[in-house]
Amino acid sequence: MATQRVEKIFTALDIGSSKVSAMIAGQTDSGELVVLGTGQRASEGVKRGYIADMERTELAVRTAVEQAERIAGVNIEDVWVGCSSGGLSSSVASVEIDLGGGRVEKDDINQLLDAGRETIDPAGRTVLHAQPTLYTLDGLSGVKNPEGLHADQLGVDIHVILADGAPLRNMDTCVRAAHLNVESIVASPIAAGMASLSTEERELGVALVEMGAGITNISLYAGDMLVGLFAIPYGGNDITDAIASAFGIRRNQAERMKCFYGSATSSRTDHRDMIPVGGPNEPVAAGDDQNRIARAELISVIKQQLDYLIGEIGKGLKELGFTGNGGRQIVLTGGGAEMKGIADYVQAALDRSVRVGRPRGLGGLPEAHGGPAFTTLAGLVQFAVHAPVDIRTIPKGYQSVHKMAGGALFQRVLNAIKAYF
Repeated sequence: MATQRVEKIFTALDIGSSKVSAMIAGQTDSGELVVLGTGQRASEGVKRGYIADMERTELAVRTAVEQAERIAGVNIEDVWVGCSSGGLSSSVASVEIDLGGGRVEKDDINQLLDAGRETIDPAGRTVLHAQPTLYTLDGLSGVKNPEGLHADQLGVDIHVILADGAPLRNMDTCVRAAHLNVESIVASPIAAGMASLSTEERELGVALVEMGAGITNISLYAGDMLVGLFAIPYGGNDITDAIASAFGIRRNQAERMKCFYGSATSSRTDHRDMIPVGGPNEPVAAGDDQNRIARAELISVIKQQLDYLIGEIGKGLKELGFTGNGGRQIVLTGGGAEMKGIADYVQAALDRSVRVGRPRGLGGLPEAHGGPAFTTLAGLVQFAVHAPVDIRTIPKGYQSVHKMAGGALFQRVLNAIKAYF
């Protein structure tokens, strides 16, 4: 950093059910992304990804951002905010125009994107993203830049994500109440995918499972675009609550037990290993076995909850069409992915190749923020830097109020999934 100058600064804000985290990153004159500061605060006003207490959430946002500002030594105004709730749904629309064998010009592409807008019908919901992905030339798919080529028919696939308007407005209001400008609200599956998935994984087909505190999101990628979303209102907090109930302890004690001694897999010594009820910091008198349990008891409670969650994940993958030889790769992110043995457990339960995803592409990332729980936060920074094209903003000021044929759209999604899975 001594020889590199920071030219632009980007700030990400991830409002989750367990924590609110902020990250300030700078883009150097060489194009490298470097983390300048991070901040974190426990989230007490968010339930299942929805803001339930505006004042508490605003305080958490303000505290996390101020902490990141102190470390970075800068004051920021604009933030890119992650959204994991609000009934996210994903679909792929397709549109074509006739060129009559002519050369593809910039105006032709703009005309195609204008036609693409006309296919979008939010049906009372909010269009969170409407991104052109790959173009087609006379049926040939996978063209990233058609300008300068010749074709009779020019088409484009448009990835659309819809969300409920009220939760987004609550999030926007809360962040602005903390005296911050919301540059964009970004669907967390897109951000997490940018930070943890390789281009080849997105092209060949992969399921990204974000195991959050209050909600688990499954996003399906194929052909280098997100083609399906499935949300499960269940997460790490439910496992914590089950531990608290099973052993008659407080939530914060149960969380410590889960983090320090919990595991998704069993070992031969679990029945002999005695652990303090309530976590590693709980005082236990010598010889007091009433305040200790066998580690196997804790793991049994955890696995009961995981069995349910993995069952729901399996249903979601099936509904998204993630089956057959094409649907073999799963990437886990989110705080739940930090549990010991989780990848082996999911791999055995779903008979898929599983790995834990972590943030990529950021220099100076603190070790404490380099785990799967911070993948979305890192992806928000990368989203801000790359600024993917969105047809809602072409031309500037455009508002998404157009129509989409539901039957044709549904068939397009099925075709995209079948092509890869």
